[in-house]
Amino acid sequence: MPVQSSTNLFRIYSQPYNPLHILTKKHMQGIFMSETIKAEAPAYSGNLTINVTSTQGLIPIQNATITISYTRDPDSVVTTLTTNDSGQTDTISLPAPSINYSTEPSEVQPYSEYNISVTASGYEPVFISGTEILPDVTAIQPVSMTPLELEGPDAPAEEDIIIPDHTLYGEYPPKIPEDEIKPMNESGEIVLSRVVIPEFIVVHDGVPQDSSAPNYYVRYTDYIKNVVSSEIYATWPENTIYANTLVIMSFTLNRVYTEWYRNHH
Repeated sequence: MPVQSSTNLFRIYSQPYNPLHILTKKHMQGIFMSETIKAEAPAYSGNLTINVTSTQGLIPIQNATITISYTRDPDSVVTTLTTNDSGQTDTISLPAPSINYSTEPSEVQPYSEYNISVTASGYEPVFISGTEILPDVTAIQPVSMTPLELEGPDAPAEEDIIIPDHTLYGEYPPKIPEDEIKPMNESGEIVLSRVVIPEFIVVHDGVPQDSSAPNYYVRYTDYIKNVVSSEIYATWPENTIYANTLVIMSFTLNRVYTEWYRNHH
């Protein structure tokens, strides 16, 4: 079927996780992983580039100061960077665990984690905890900063972003079971005349029946990138990454085309 771009909004549901459980799990593993990273630093490393833009128009922010530290040891500063006129930092090398942990089944956390603190004149500071670094690949961490004049009187002094464990490593609720072949009502659940690639989708942060869970408007391309980076390790073979990405895109567009969640909540 032909596909086309669309500015329509479509709804996707995610399953909730327990942030308190995740933080506790990370804390319990902190000492072990810190020692693992230090021991393997000479043999394995990954790269990190940081892109800093304004929430208003995606304007690059020049001369932003970025401080990088270990998530397990936040008082230990690894390095300090400054963005160029494109809002980007130099690509730096950081210690990471063995590549075998992400390419073969393992109980060991296959990536190292870093904190990123960003400040820039005229913008609200941003703090990101849990940026993941895999060996032999480059991680690109986007940072969006809000101009101070857009902040209300009750705005926090700093925006804190906590990145949860990768879904292949962390402990999350099981997927909601559903039949492989689903019945179609005679009235018709497919209301779109063609397959469309939406510009935005609505992500419901909870099960379909939970009306109290928040909704987030996310660009389709950003949604696919976020799901891919959460469900695939970049150390996998290239063809494996392509295949898994196509599955994620196909599944998402199927939900859009059939308006599955709108008809089943």
